[in-house]
Order: sequence, then C-alpha cells, then structure tokens
Amino acid sequence: MPQTAQNNRLSADQLTASISSSIFDTIDNDSINEQSFIGHERAKEALEFGLSMPSVGFNVFAMGEHGTGRQTLIKQMLNRFAKEQETPSEWCYTNNFDDGHAPFALYLNPGEGKLLVSRLNTFIDDLIGLFPEIFDNPGYQRQKSAIDRAFNKQYDEAIDLVEQHAFDMGVALYEDKGEVGFSPMVDGKPINDKEFALLTEQQRSDFYQQLAELEHFLAEQLLELPLWKRTSAEQQRKLRFDTAKQSIKPLIKEMEHEFASNLGVLKYFKTIKKYIVEEVLEVLANESTETRDDKETRKIMVERFVPNLLVDRSNDQGAPVVYEQNPTFQNLFGQVDFASFQGTTYTSYKLIRAGALHKANGGYLLLDAEKLLNQPLVWSRLKLALKTGQITIENPYSEFSPPSVYSLQPEKIPLKVKVVLLGEPDLYYMLQEYDQEFTELFRVLADFDRHLNHDDENLKAYGTIVRQRAHKLGYPPITNQALAEMVRYALRKAEHQSKISANIVVVNDLLDEAVYLSKKSGDTEEITADHIQQALLAKKRRTGRISETWLSDIKERQVLISTQGKEVGKVNGLTVLEIGESVFGTPARITATVYAGSNGVTDIEREVDLGKAIHSKGVMLLTGYLGHKYGQNFPVSISANIAIEQSYGHIDGDSASMAELCALISAITHLPIDQSLAITGSINQHGQVQSIGGVNEKIEGFYQLCNDRGLTGTQGVIIPRTNVMNLMLNDDVINAVKRGDFHIYAVEDIDQALAILMSTMAGEMNSTGRYPRKSIHGLALDKLKQFADILEGEDE
Repeated sequence: MPQTAQNNRLSADQLTASISSSIFDTIDNDSINEQSFIGHERAKEALEFGLSMPSVGFNVFAMGEHGTGRQTLIKQMLNRFAKEQETPSEWCYTNNFDDGHAPFALYLNPGEGKLLVSRLNTFIDDLIGLFPEIFDNPGYQRQKSAIDRAFNKQYDEAIDLVEQHAFDMGVALYEDKGEVGFSPMVDGKPINDKEFALLTEQQRSDFYQQLAELEHFLAEQLLELPLWKRTSAEQQRKLRFDTAKQSIKPLIKEMEHEFASNLGVLKYFKTIKKYIVEEVLEVLANESTETRDDKETRKIMVERFVPNLLVDRSNDQGAPVVYEQNPTFQNLFGQVDFASFQGTTYTSYKLIRAGALHKANGGYLLLDAEKLLNQPLVWSRLKLALKTGQITIENPYSEFSPPSVYSLQPEKIPLKVKVVLLGEPDLYYMLQEYDQEFTELFRVLADFDRHLNHDDENLKAYGTIVRQRAHKLGYPPITNQALAEMVRYALRKAEHQSKISANIVVVNDLLDEAVYLSKKSGDTEEITADHIQQALLAKKRRTGRISETWLSDIKERQVLISTQGKEVGKVNGLTVLEIGESVFGTPARITATVYAGSNGVTDIEREVDLGKAIHSKGVMLLTGYLGHKYGQNFPVSISANIAIEQSYGHIDGDSASMAELCALISAITHLPIDQSLAITGSINQHGQVQSIGGVNEKIEGFYQLCNDRGLTGTQGVIIPRTNVMNLMLNDDVINAVKRGDFHIYAVEDIDQALAILMSTMAGEMNSTGRYPRKSIHGLALDKLKQFADILEGEDE
C-alpha cells in the first residue's frame, strides 16, 4: 500500500467522540425536581431585551427548528417576567340601552369582574323579592286611593250637575254598568218602557227633545273626562315609578359604595338607574300579567343588566401568558355568537366571546407563525391590532353576509400585549423581505441554536434534562451509561463530534422507546445502555425496508457495484437517500469516458434534466481543474462524458465531484481504480477537497455492502479531511476498523485521493514545469497533449 494511504488512514479513535459516563455522576439529584434548560444564550439575551422593552414594536420572533426547546424556554421566561408584573385590568361588555348593536366596554380592576357579576345577580334577586309586593304597603295604597278619589270626585260633581238639570226638566238620570241613561217621570216617578209606550205621541216627542238636550248637556259636563283619566293615570304611573325608584335607590346606593373606587362601574350604575325602574315596572310589576314565572323573569333581567365578563383575573396572578395553538380569526380576536329562538336567530352583548388577545391583554401572547399565516385575514388584522393598540371584535366575512343579518359592533378595547412568534428561519427571512410592517412590529429576533457545544457543563445539563423528564413521567432510573448513549445519539444527529443536537425531542423519543422495550422484556429496574441500543436498532428496523431493498438489489447485481478488483474510468461514489424518516447511505457507480475532441466535460445527468443546479456546478468545476492543472502550455482539448450509473431520479449536491474527477482522470490515464474503495467529497477548481453532508450514513452504507459480501481487509472509504470532526459512526464500523477489516481515509486534496485509489503517486511538478513520467499527472498531461496534437493535425 502506498505511503499516502498509510498517512491518510484514520484510527478507530477518530471515528467517534469520546464520552465518559462518569460526567453524569456529578448530577445533583435535587435538581431533577427543578425545571432546567440548556444552551441558547444568544436567544435568551434577545428574549430578555424584547420582553423588557416597553416601546411599541418590540415584539419577538423566535427563530429556530422544531424540537430545539424554543417553546419551553420561552414559556419559562414569559412566566418569570409575568410574575414580576402587575395583574392587568379585566374587561367586560355591558348593554347599550340606547343602541343595542353597539355594546359598551367596561374596565374592571383585577378580581372585580366576578364580584360585579355576582353583586348584580344578587341585586336582581333582591328586586324579584321586592316587587310587586312593594305596592302592597299602606303608604302606597293611601296615595293611590287619593288619586282615585280625586278622579271620582270630579266625575261625581259633573254627574250631579247633569242629574239636577234633568230633574228640573222632569227627567230622571240613572247609571247602569257605568253607562248614563235618562227616563221621563210621571208624578215624580220614573216610568218603565211599557208605561212609556202608553204616553201620547206629543209626550214622547217632547221627551225625545228633552233627551237630546240632556245628552248635549252631559257631553259638555264630561268634556274633560279623558283629561281627568289621563291625569289620573299619569299620577298613578308617577306614583308607581317614584315608589319603585325609592325602593331601588338604596340597593343601587349600596352597590355604588362597594365599587366607589371604579369610575367606570359607577358610570354604569348611573346608567342602570335610568333604565332599571322602567324594566322593573314592565317585567316584575306588570299588572296585566296574572301569573309570573320568576325563572324567566330573572333571565330577562340578567340579559339586560348583568355585564358579560370576557376574562377574569386573580389579583395576585401577575401578567397573563397565553399560547394559542389554533390562531383562527375567532380564537384570536373573539367572536359574537348567535342563538336561535322560534326559528329566528338573534344575538346580544351577552353572546360576545373573548379571544386570545383579550386573554393575553396586558401580558404575553405566544403564537406559531406558520399556523398564523395559514389562516385567512388573521395576519393583517393582527398587525392592525398591534399598530393601533385596539382589539376589534368583528365578523371577518360580514361583507358577504345578507343585509338583514343583525350583528353587533362592540366597542374597541385598548390592547397592550407582547407577541412572541415561533417560526422557521425561512419564514422569518421571507417576512422580513416582503412585509415591511413585520419589520416594524417584530424588531427583536431570538435566534435559537441548532447545536450545543460538547463540553462537560452542557453534558451534565443534558443529562439533567433527560432525567427530569424521566422523573416527571415516572420512568425507571437512567444509568450513566444510558445517558452516554443518548448523548452519542445527539452528537450523531448533529453530525459533529463537538456539537450536540439541540433537538431534544428526538432524544426524548429514543428514551420513550427504550422504556417501552424495558417494560416489554420485564426489565424495569433501570434503563441501561443496552435498552438505548435496542431502541436504536428497533427504529432502524422499522424504517429500514427501503435501504434493505436497495442493498438487496446491489447484492443481486440488479444495481452494478463492485467491491473488489480494479476498473478504468469507474469509481464507487457515495450518496445519501432521505425518504420520510428513512435516511441511509448507498454506493453509486460513477463512470467517465474520454476521447479526442473539444466538447469539454458533458454531464449526462444535466443533459437529461436529472441533474440539478449544484450537481451541475460540481461537474463544471472539473473543466476548471483540468484547465488549471494541465492547460498551462497548450490548450486542453477533450471530449468527456460523466454519468452516475443506474440513477433514475433527480440528483443534487456536489459531493460526487471528487469521485467524478477521479473517474475522469482514470479514463484519461487508463490507470485503474481500486473498486474496493468508495469516495465522497467535493472539490474546487484547485483540487482542494471540501466537506460534504451525510458522511456517517455514506460510510455505513458502503460498509454494510462490503460486510454482506465479505470483508477483505482492503475495503474502505475516502472522505474529506474536514469531515473527520463529523464522524459519529456505529460500533460495527468502528470495530471493523480496529480489526483492520475496513479502512477510512481522510484526504485534503485530489492528489491524495488519486494516489490511494490508483496505488500510484500523483506526482509533483518539477522546476522545468513537468511531472514525473509514470506519475498520474504526468500520464494525464501526456494523454491530453496527444489529444491536442490530434485536433491540431485535423485543423491543418
């Protein structure tokens, strides 16, 4: 084996991070009962600033990936800030007696809302018990009798005068069932109808004439009778009103004394005074109603006079913290409900419902940005509410409603709230680019880290968080070795030996599955490293069908991949496939062919629209490398085709560019490439090797194929040197490297990769500008010179 391979070979210790389980011995058991957090110092500082700024517009956008603990940290900080602040006012809606479709908003001190509602309910109960019995007292009855006597006196005096006038005319006056009548008299006595019929025609004619005169006189005397009745009725009504008012006044006075410190409530009581007496006389003391349903009567009174409390607060609870999981228009801004009665819909101020903004008013509101933007009209109305400092309850689709639909326009409520949006980075940058109002209203960015530093302090905190959750859920104790395995899994998710993935959710899921497997096996005393490893294997098996099928196709030679021998212009590249939760690496054969011509390097994937932009860029860099490396003294003229064989989907990324260049140089020099090796990495135009992603999956994918076919001791993978820090390989690969059955090489430039693949020195340019004759670059230079000479000869 060339010395280059020996120098670039990695030891087993370099393939994973070193984690000592003893670090978890220092975890304080008392801290398990306390809620803690880890990392995200930059985000914490931003949150401290944003939540402390009283100025308008300093709302917060918490940017980060799902599962990094954003919501947990933010809720902790919000609750801490909220406890230090005064409890904000309560708000309720009251009846607008003059304009029922525009209810009034009424502020209340914390804790006063329930008290006011309870007090008014008691007030209504007192009224129901007071009326109509209040009109049975002797004082009221005496005044009522006096009004009746005054009316009867006027009426009697008028009738007496008519009666005397009739008597003087020889006619008798009588009253029958409230009707006044006249009858002629004979010998001073009224006669009946039979006697009247015996009178002469002249006598009857004289009587009719007298009757007409008397009726006219009666009408004159009773001309003011309607006025007397109206005056009497008005006096009766005034007496009832004054009596009711005097009876209600002490009750309202008592309530005013209880709420003397709240001018808004006192103003509402003043409004009640104006309308309560009329309502009581109509509902509670209606003389036309023979029987009264107290339950229905109470409902009517409550519907008109008891406020609709939107949100009640305790006096010592601090500022509210609200997380609205489903920020629809109604859930955020509130709504006006409708009820149905006898087939007709109706609404009132009592049917107004609070939204998240009402609940969070005076405090903090936490929202998911993506859910918010997916709701129609919500984003624009939220910005309007934050800019104007007012909450408007309205029907967002009112313009589409029939004109006859009765709706409310509640009075706007002052809004003072700090909004925190949770969102992905792409969403933040899109809003910042296209929405100027967003920049004005959300001036604070809390950027949550994807990774945490791998140090003792963070490891200890990480283990504490895991044990806290286990304690909360009643899980068995977790051993230090199990914690070490979970941290190793977090390092693997971060693809870095010195950085832990901040996505604590995936570690929690792993713990949950380990607990399930321990219960299934009956081993419930503690969670060990074996349980964690079993959970990882179970997860891999559940999601591994596609990878196993792909590997099976390679073993059955449905997909041509060689793991032994040597081939010209063929190399094993490495790719990562991500399908749902299934992420796995697999080798892919890359081939190159060259011939004399001037077409340059052709990317077959691009030509058939399977290669995307970044992959095509990687192939185009090969032309730059060839020109820079070999075209200093003559024009590089070549026609070459590069393809990733048996690929039938879109290909993106430049991680195959180093493999493609190796295949291309092999095709030019006719030097064979060792097929027991696979290679991954990107290059620049100077031949320097650059990092790629998915290095662990790529190595493990090729190892699995080699292991299934039988390890020969020569197989291995070439990776960029800069990817060594990303290695978090599984135990199977590490043990194979320890035994010498499998090898991993880290290279810094293309020369080192070529030397390992072709077992030939790449060669260095001497002082005369030439490479050694049998070196890779020397052979390539000679071949390209031949192509140039052929093309020059054709031109001549």
